[in-house]
Amino acid sequence: MKPLGPIPPGFEAIDGELAVGGRKASALVAEAGGTPLFVYSGELIRRRVAALRRAMPERLRIHYAVKANPYLSLLELMGELVDGFDIASGGELGFALAAGLPAGRISFAGPGKRDEELTRAILEGVTLNLESEAEARRALAIGEREGVTPRLAIRVNPDFELRGSGMKMGGGAKPFGIDAERVPALAREIVAAGAEWRGLHIFTGSQALDAAAIAETQSNVLDLAAELSRAIGHPLPHLNMGGGFGIPYFSGDRPVDIATVGAALAERFEALPDVLAGTEFAVELGRYLVGEAGVYLTRIVDRKVSHGTTYLITDGGLHHQLAASGNFGTVVRRNYPAAIASRFDAEPTEEANIVGCLCTPLDRLADQAMLPRADAGDLVAVFCAGAYGASASPAAFLGQGPAREILV
Repeated sequence: MKPLGPIPPGFEAIDGELAVGGRKASALVAEAGGTPLFVYSGELIRRRVAALRRAMPERLRIHYAVKANPYLSLLELMGELVDGFDIASGGELGFALAAGLPAGRISFAGPGKRDEELTRAILEGVTLNLESEAEARRALAIGEREGVTPRLAIRVNPDFELRGSGMKMGGGAKPFGIDAERVPALAREIVAAGAEWRGLHIFTGSQALDAAAIAETQSNVLDLAAELSRAIGHPLPHLNMGGGFGIPYFSGDRPVDIATVGAALAERFEALPDVLAGTEFAVELGRYLVGEAGVYLTRIVDRKVSHGTTYLITDGGLHHQLAASGNFGTVVRRNYPAAIASRFDAEPTEEANIVGCLCTPLDRLADQAMLPRADAGDLVAVFCAGAYGASASPAAFLGQGPAREILV
């Protein structure tokens, strides 16, 4: 038997069935037109943002990382809740603008930006987080050609990383950002060229659960920003401090203690050096804001036993939930939180494997999990599905197509 990850708080049972936002899973499936289906709880997202604001210093702005989940209705909701948006492609810029998000609240990071992406971002008034000197010069040339002053910031590749992060984005040789020692010269070049200087973006890692490690990294980010600002010789209007706040996916994981993070950051803010006194600070969070608010519903189409092992075969799978299958950077596969949604309050009685419909042994949603007895027709729920689910999975694999999505 392998343990399942912890089901996030905020979900309940109605008549024995999983409910999201006070509505039973079967009703949501019927409304959406079938399974597989991603359901996102607007109320849980609102609660998460509100709790984060209470824990963080008042002057800290909250940005949403669109890559976590670019679903249109969710972006429209986030437009009401957060202060800014971080994108990583021209496609995400299109999603953000389609959701009515103001271009002036959007920043654009990511290596390999094409000229057409840079051009559209500059014309719309988006801040570019530059990843290289060459990209900076292309942006300056485009601004001159178009007769538009580009809004430019520099993404910094620091010499440190976020301890315990699941995905390290800084420290050592990286395709992301400009090595810290080269930043001041480029910043002065940007200012001298007449661009609007927008500051620094320092992103070190993601999916960390250790509050002390996050606080340590934020302190290091502030120290580095002050050092670079002094070397640049111009005020730092904005500092994107990155994110890194993780969520519990697996058995034994514990939520980030955001009160500890917020208290440490507030202490640092009270003793800022003069060079950062007028700086606007922001954190960039994706999965922390929306990950636990999403659930993936898929229907069991067959129950079979092979050599004494029970398999619950669903109409979903890794083509929608690549991360839950263990094929999205996981070294050792562990079970996400999952449940039989149509028997949500029933006691577990058997060990079973939940698998998808794809013709590959990689298509696993839960291994050797203790579950209530389930049969064809029952609904399975995979939790922590609000981030890096629909948009980070190979929906076209084997011709299966995308899942439905709904915000409630």
